[in-house]
Amino acid sequence: MIEAYGLTKRYGPHTAVEQLTFQVRPGIVTGFLGPNGSGKSTTMRMILGLDEPTSGTVTIGGHPYRRLPNAGRTVGALLDAKAVHGGRSAHSHLLSLAQLAGIPRQRVDEVLDIVGLQDVARRRTGDFSLGMGQRLGIAGALLGDPEVLLFDEPVNGLDPEGILWVRNLMKGLAAEGRTVFVSSHLMSEMALTADHLVVIGQGRLLADMSVREFLDRHSTGFARVRTPDGAGEQRQLLAKVLAEAGARTDPEPDGALRVAGLPLPRISDLAHQHAVRLYELSPHQASLEEAYMRLTQGEVAYRSGASAAGPAGSPWGAPPMSYPGPVPGPAADPLRAPEDPAAAPRAEAAPAPDAVPHPCGTAPGGFGESEV
Repeated sequence: MIEAYGLTKRYGPHTAVEQLTFQVRPGIVTGFLGPNGSGKSTTMRMILGLDEPTSGTVTIGGHPYRRLPNAGRTVGALLDAKAVHGGRSAHSHLLSLAQLAGIPRQRVDEVLDIVGLQDVARRRTGDFSLGMGQRLGIAGALLGDPEVLLFDEPVNGLDPEGILWVRNLMKGLAAEGRTVFVSSHLMSEMALTADHLVVIGQGRLLADMSVREFLDRHSTGFARVRTPDGAGEQRQLLAKVLAEAGARTDPEPDGALRVAGLPLPRISDLAHQHAVRLYELSPHQASLEEAYMRLTQGEVAYRSGASAAGPAGSPWGAPPMSYPGPVPGPAADPLRAPEDPAAAPRAEAAPAPDAVPHPCGTAPGGFGESEV
């Protein structure tokens, strides 16, 4: 079990994490959600002893990470799949980690088989694709057969088959009674994988509850109502009647009505009383993404200059959403002659530092940049 109490981290005047208190229990998959810059990576680094809290405590099995007798066999973590020496093979990388943690050599072959990299075990990791690198990072996390596992964006770069494999892996590890803590921005995948959610925004705790409770609290159910095709007058009549009864109605792109605020039996009764034929009357629950956006809309640290509007007449009441993105540069002038590349000064690349394996599976400081 992971337990955080009053966890706070400040960098000078900036507070990255503020008074976080939560538990990650064994036997379930706990999703860790929050916008970019909310403090997720900083929190994970404090759990793993890579950053020292300004105040508060975080323990694994009742002990700070640095005081665990054999951390490599107790905790497995993937925070940055790129923290691998590109000149080493996958087998050599995992073998060095195993030797540091006192893990038997045969375990290297076992985890390579688990993640599906046995056929490329002798290839240089610098030639790996993004998805292959993610699989190697997961192998490093599984190396010590740990009871506690932390994953930051584990499906990044994976194809659909790989995403399904990771989902089943997480659920399987939790079913064995292990503690599984997963950070991700893919709400659709979290909805299928996680049993419990810890949501933070701007370093503060926003929610700590089951996925079902989260959806019930932060989303609004609605009904889809469809009248016969071509019966525009009936659809307009029904929308007027439902609005007078206190419902909110919004047109769908396919001609149906999205109705919120009335139960299905009441909608059916009103349609029957006014002789409106219904071809569809079905209940719907808002998605995890919609519930998440509704909760965190005021906690986003980085926004683009132009907002991207959300669905028209959104039933969950969120304003038009904006997403972080690169700032476009000036458009190129097609009539202007290109500059001579020889005339432009060239910067020399700094030599890469030597990579030294970390007992937890990455290079020192290579668990990912803190979201500050």
